[in-house]
Amino acid sequence: MLPPRILRRLILAPLVIVLTVFVIVTLPVWLVVVAAASLRLPAPQRRGTRLVWFAVAWLILECGLLVACLGLWVASGFGGRLHRDVHQERHYQLITWFLSKVYGAATRLFRLSVDIREPPPTAEETAARLAHPVIVLSRHAGPGDSFLLVHHLLTLYGRRPRIVMKAALQFDPSLDVVINRLPNAFVPRRTGEGRVIEEIRRLAATMDHDDALVIFPEGGNFTPRRRRLAIRRLEEKGLRAEAERARGMDHLLPPRPGGAIAAIEACPAADVIFVAHTGLDDLITIGDVWRKLPVRARITAQWWRVPAQEIPEGREARIRWLYDQWELIDAWIDEQRAARTP
Repeated sequence: MLPPRILRRLILAPLVIVLTVFVIVTLPVWLVVVAAASLRLPAPQRRGTRLVWFAVAWLILECGLLVACLGLWVASGFGGRLHRDVHQERHYQLITWFLSKVYGAATRLFRLSVDIREPPPTAEETAARLAHPVIVLSRHAGPGDSFLLVHHLLTLYGRRPRIVMKAALQFDPSLDVVINRLPNAFVPRRTGEGRVIEEIRRLAATMDHDDALVIFPEGGNFTPRRRRLAIRRLEEKGLRAEAERARGMDHLLPPRPGGAIAAIEACPAADVIFVAHTGLDDLITIGDVWRKLPVRARITAQWWRVPAQEIPEGREARIRWLYDQWELIDAWIDEQRAARTP
């Protein structure tokens, strides 16, 4: 159960600073332990050491973010002006700094590279894009995909992301503090789909031209078991056409259309961006990361945009259209995997 906000601020936030100091002081011990645990792995793939250094970098950055948030809280009149545009913008700049540093640490420690592909826009298209908010519908797979997506929306595309997240993420003090000060939403684990859709609709209805609402229509990371259960649920609801189309997708869970359609209805001026990505699909759990993290981590992503005027009208047509796009993502993943296979 998530503690009340006041307890999270008074206990969890200082605890991160204490934990960071403890980890730094005992760092040699951690390095020896993980080195011993990694002895059976090939020398270039000693993942334990890299994971420890990344954890240290993350904790230090979390401390910096918390201290900066405290400074912004004081500067805003002890929280009285946090919702004004100038203070909102400062928090977006703070998130950009944090994610850029995390991304930099990942590129150095895991040799991470991210290759983003999208059709080069014309000057007219670029001007039109800057005048519209966007709804981003992304595949959900692999570690940190939401962090990478938000990082690139902020740094490469100048967007201000909004996202609906699981309430349990508020156990991370830095996320708890900075995300709750911006237009985002946390929903409890057992929240019904109706509440999630209500939050999506609320966030979409107030978007400005430089905002981006990020949605993962699958609702979770892909696993074969989740795929089978999702297809079974569609059959139990009598959605045989959707179940049959879901069987034809080998790498994705069938999309849940409620959130995407609610966002489109709440913000009809928004363009829709679809995001396909692959590279770290098999790394779902901590055990997967320990066993399978490659020496060089590479993520390939493909983005394409559907202008607002090209989005179909009517719920049934939009559901078919969403499945069409998901089938394109599934086929694209097939192509990428085939290209990597010797």
